Amino acid sequence: MVRSCCVQGCSNKSHDGKGRRVNPGSRFFSFPAWKRNQGPLVEEITQRRRMAWVSAVRRKDITFSQISPFMYVCSRHFHKGQPAYEMMETDPDWAPSLLLGHTETKPSNPERSDRKRKRKQPIKNTSKPESRTQPEERVQINMANHEVPQTACDKSGVLRCDEINQLLDKNKVLFEPEGCIQVSTSINELTRSECRKCVLRFDEINRLLDENRALRRELSEYKISDGFFGNDGDDKVRYYTGLPNLATFMTLFNFLVPLITDKKVLTPFQKLLLTFMRLKLDLPMQHLAHLFRVSHRTVYRTFSDMVTFMCANLRPSIAWPDRDTLRKTMPGPFVEVFGNQAVVIVDCFEISSEKPSDLKARSEMFSSAKNAHTMKYLMGITPNGSVCFLSKGWGGRTNDSHLIESSGLLDFLMPGDIVLSSRGFGLQEGTGMMFAEVKPPPNVNDSGQLAVRSVEETRRIEHLKIHVEKVMKNVCQKYKILSGPISFNMILPCAGEEDTFLDKVVTVCCALTNRCPTVA
Repeated sequence: MVRSCCVQGCSNKSHDGKGRRVNPGSRFFSFPAWKRNQGPLVEEITQRRRMAWVSAVRRKDITFSQISPFMYVCSRHFHKGQPAYEMMETDPDWAPSLLLGHTETKPSNPERSDRKRKRKQPIKNTSKPESRTQPEERVQINMANHEVPQTACDKSGVLRCDEINQLLDKNKVLFEPEGCIQVSTSINELTRSECRKCVLRFDEINRLLDENRALRRELSEYKISDGFFGNDGDDKVRYYTGLPNLATFMTLFNFLVPLITDKKVLTPFQKLLLTFMRLKLDLPMQHLAHLFRVSHRTVYRTFSDMVTFMCANLRPSIAWPDRDTLRKTMPGPFVEVFGNQAVVIVDCFEISSEKPSDLKARSEMFSSAKNAHTMKYLMGITPNGSVCFLSKGWGGRTNDSHLIESSGLLDFLMPGDIVLSSRGFGLQEGTGMMFAEVKPPPNVNDSGQLAVRSVEETRRIEHLKIHVEKVMKNVCQKYKILSGPISFNMILPCAGEEDTFLDKVVTVCCALTNRCPTVA
């Protein structure tokens, strides 16, 4: 069904004459309903909101009680591209406010309104009959060039006031001082007084409207609202979320928002932004509580729930590609060296942690390389920079070679595949990079084994080392929360699950990295 915007001057519509969709980024919203069965507060707010929409659109065929269900307002007329939640009356998008074709309320002409009222209801003559003969109370007009109908005069020949108004409107008579209409001074003063009151009244309305708009803009600047990024927020998106642009963020938001539970404390947008700010900038919980005007407990609960939710929905994006896709997406330098062989880059990164109180945990987590207690993760990365494998967390004491054999990575590899890394796994001296090939297993049921190539063979591909390091840097350094140190509570298994909360955090960070441009 074709939907079109009902705002005057807006030609936005969903489909063209041939049924093809146009403006795919535009959305259309119907007028809000007046909810009279959800309590007096909701009834009052929804009534005001419906009236605000009708007033903003300003069409004669749209009234509060008569709005067609096929009347829509498009997303162009909202700052954030959609109406705000009905209870957020201070939000600029509580009602349409952009590109409406008007910015103020214009009063009608009081003189025309007064003349129309007089024509419909003639003024009653309360003066004495004999007073009509007095020349100072008669209405005289110079009609030398205008024909006066007989019905315009009463039996005494005096022009009636309502007929005078009709003649003035019809002929637009220009008066001379000696031939102008003589009207009662009290009526003139009363009319002028009413006109002045109307002008002052409308000036006050426009002043209040401007003040309301200014206060709403000021409020939105002091509060992290749904319009935090604005229309041109690519720089903000990159800084606060690590995603490349606003379009990528909104695509992710639209994918997740139907599944996010909507509570009154924080909107779905604020929940997602809070989670990103914690992951990307590693901001303290108390600082986030001040930014979003909520309690520390609310921030902690929101971050925990959102990470669990995002992990469940984004984990499928960390998947091993099929062989053809892996070969087709390989950068040119890799194709020149390895041809049709599948290549995967492996990397272990460590996240420092608080010192555990348990002695056994201390020994398992102590890393001699970092000289600290850490958790270690193994990643498999395609040459174009996408994470295709992620292990669970291991203690920092675990050997890299043991980790690659025990993590299950070799189950995805086939004999002849190439494995590269810039650290660990038996690095050859003088090369700074590992070059290994998967060999067939000795037993059918076993996984393949890595055969490290010689130093001479490794040096032939030394020019790929920069690319390998660039791929790993793109994944490990994008989200600062992975730099640690982390709370020891994050490495404890979640209730009823094998994964720790840190496992979920790392999974979400890697999945978000896959939504960024590749390094190829």
